[in-house]
Amino acid sequence: MADRPPHPGEALRGVWNIVPTPFTGDGELDPLSLRRLTDFVVASGVDGMTVLGFMGEAHKLADAERTEVIETTIAAAAQRLPICVGVTHGATDRAVAFAREAAAAGAHSVMLAPPTLARPSDEALRRHYLAVASAVDLPIVVQDYPAGSGVPMSVEFIARLVAEAPTCRYLKLEDEPSPPKVARVRAAAPGVRILGGLGGMMLFEELLAGADGTMTGFGFPEILVEVVGRFGNGDRTGARDAFYRALPLIRFENQAGLNLALRKHVYRRRGAIASERVRAPAPTLDRSTLEVLDGILVHLGLAAGLGPIVEPST
Repeated sequence: MADRPPHPGEALRGVWNIVPTPFTGDGELDPLSLRRLTDFVVASGVDGMTVLGFMGEAHKLADAERTEVIETTIAAAAQRLPICVGVTHGATDRAVAFAREAAAAGAHSVMLAPPTLARPSDEALRRHYLAVASAVDLPIVVQDYPAGSGVPMSVEFIARLVAEAPTCRYLKLEDEPSPPKVARVRAAAPGVRILGGLGGMMLFEELLAGADGTMTGFGFPEILVEVVGRFGNGDRTGARDAFYRALPLIRFENQAGLNLALRKHVYRRRGAIASERVRAPAPTLDRSTLEVLDGILVHLGLAAGLGPIVEPST
């Protein structure tokens, strides 16, 4: 009997790097940087790449720009790396349309956060997810991020959704504190593939609790690759040491309100994108914050070869 071909969802483990959307200094979409960023992510050794997440400024993009991001990234990846596409929208029919677009473009999977509702209910969430699941034959990464969506998801709801819609058995768990919930979901629904997030803040502890990896943004994704790789190979001490060594940078980069700007700053300094522009409204990084960041990079031995702290004015 021939070997069974792997299910696409089996790739949803390890490290999936959620990337920002690069813009020019004038705030226009920058497809050249998007291609360069894709090459950079591939070279980092991650298992997959996600576009148009919360940190991808998807809510600031026109539909035509979304299409360009999806098509440019998938073409640049050239099957070297599976691509997950964020399809979150407050309206179910638009989430369905986004998911169909991603599937037609060749996406590996889609990521879907719950819609913001005046009165969230499990039944409303169920209908939303089942509509998308019935529209596309792709793995659906259920994003459990109440701080961003405003919608909590119980462990019981997640288990029921997975039982009813198997393509939704991939969970991006960002409900703090995340490690205890990882353990509860693992116990309630053993078949769920669980990926952490939150900038990698609790990665090692999430792995200890039973997570299969992480889907998150970070300016040095290769560090997360090392942590998850060591853990998966049974070297928990090495994974812990690699994680705790990088934790000052993970913590600093993931500051609420500044995380996207800091991440783009790091990517620009690493040569992955041309500009660190964040579309308005957005915070401005002050010189003192960037100097503290630089001190952390120097302390960790990560400053060699980086570009200047402050981008030249355009």
